[in-house]
Amino acid sequence: MTKPIITINSRKFDYSIHKSWTCELISENSELLTFLGEFDREINHPQLGIIRRGTLSYEYYWKYEYFNIFRFHEPEGNLKFYYCNINLPPKFENDVLDYVDLDIDILVKKDLSYQILDIEEFEENAIRFEYSKELKTKIDKTIEQLAGMIRQRDFPFDQNF
Repeated sequence: MTKPIITINSRKFDYSIHKSWTCELISENSELLTFLGEFDREINHPQLGIIRRGTLSYEYYWKYEYFNIFRFHEPEGNLKFYYCNINLPPKFENDVLDYVDLDIDILVKKDLSYQILDIEEFEENAIRFEYSKELKTKIDKTIEQLAGMIRQRDFPFDQNF
């Protein structure tokens, strides 16, 4: 049976599309959507380095959380890293998943050490889009939540592939 092909749109706070790609829907339950994507070309990312053509991206979108997590695997299958986006909870309908990226990201290496990325971009967009105090507080709590998941090796950081 063929898996549904889904369009994923990463949007800015004003809902303009920042990035868009397609993935296969692997599973869905009441809390979590899981997708599998494959890079169709090589990407040279300033913070992540080279992401080779054929790299697999397992993408986890919690329906009610303010984050998503991507697990990248080299074309040969070995884990490359995890990438966490802080975002508004996604909307999924008509084979399209939309989420609003709130700029701050967390890069998690294979040894589960991590670093927070794009703080300057967050600060610029917080002013530009007038993020509320409540939203900024939620973002801080979400970063703490993700850091706890990483330290405790909760799914998907349990590395049970």
